[in-house]
Amino acid sequence: MIYASEHTAGTGTLDTVTVIGTGLIGTSIGLALTRRGVRVHLRDVHAESVRIAEAMGAGTALAPARQTDLAVIAVPPHGVTAALADAQRQRIAVHFTDVASVKASLSAPGTGAGAGAGWDTSRFVGGHPIAGREHPGPGAARADLFHGKPWILTPTADTSPATTGAAREMVGMCGADAVTMDAEAHDRAIAMTSHLPHLVASLTARMLHSYDQRALGLSGSGLRDLTRIAAGDPDLWTDIIGSNAAALLEALESLQGDLEITRRALGVLAGTMQDGSGREAAYRELLRRLLAEGRSGQSLIPQKYGAQGRVYEKLRVPLTDREGELARLLADVSECGVNVEDLWIEESADSPTGLAVLLIDGKVTEELARWLENRGRSVLRQTPAGAGTV
Repeated sequence: MIYASEHTAGTGTLDTVTVIGTGLIGTSIGLALTRRGVRVHLRDVHAESVRIAEAMGAGTALAPARQTDLAVIAVPPHGVTAALADAQRQRIAVHFTDVASVKASLSAPGTGAGAGAGWDTSRFVGGHPIAGREHPGPGAARADLFHGKPWILTPTADTSPATTGAAREMVGMCGADAVTMDAEAHDRAIAMTSHLPHLVASLTARMLHSYDQRALGLSGSGLRDLTRIAAGDPDLWTDIIGSNAAALLEALESLQGDLEITRRALGVLAGTMQDGSGREAAYRELLRRLLAEGRSGQSLIPQKYGAQGRVYEKLRVPLTDREGELARLLADVSECGVNVEDLWIEESADSPTGLAVLLIDGKVTEELARWLENRGRSVLRQTPAGAGTV
């Protein structure tokens, strides 16, 4: 159950933070906070990771002279409990949060200590920024990684308001929107929106080992889009998926049911199912319905987080094979005074360099289309399926 979602502005009371774990997320937090004037202290079992994060400007490797206001446990899910217990024993901070993508295992309301693990739940609030990149490590970190993204907080009945407040202030300083959510509901939601897609992408990419490499040279954008996230760190994702096994298994079993229905339909159409004679039309219609429901489901995904009630439209603009063509297109858009919510490139048979797809607020789509057409550009309009409302 989601209780609240709001943009969180800092109150100016968060002056010092300890980041434990200087991977992609921890280092990105350090970069964001140092830009807001927070003194960030970096810790990691890998000295080289700390060195890189420090060199990037994410904080200092020097130990703080006294307790910091907040400690962020930015280690993989299986290591959070031990790192949290150790950090509290050392009293390195007043308040504590984490960034792991699995939350229910950390919730132990009413116990006064983390399931007997030796940490005080009153000074801890679970956290999970919904942001990331395919490539791990401090070298991939960005100060703007969390801008405009949701950041889940999962306080329990034990969590003190001061601890939740400190975490909220940190979230706001990172440019994210704090969303309060029940831990188990979080794990079920993330199983569907993150963990299942990663698993499907990885299993699909794994199949490519058995295909003729010359055939893979024919790959289009569909295969690249589907398998992009499979480039993630397999050790980290083994930990993430294994830590959320129950919720992910439920989602996977639901998918397995649809795969079995699809397998049967294809078997009939291929003539390999013995009881399919004369039923080809019915199974073709079943396949069409599955694809239509998939299209409808895809339209439910918000085109842009945090803009509820707004309708977006896509403008596709063919790009000519000239150096700097994309930059010129963006300059034309900027001159019109229209904000581009998102941008990506699609392949096109009509353009050697593809189509630039601009995601635009529906209220100004026609204005921008006419502006670009008056400058000699071809514009293809398309409203996302399902009205595009987010």
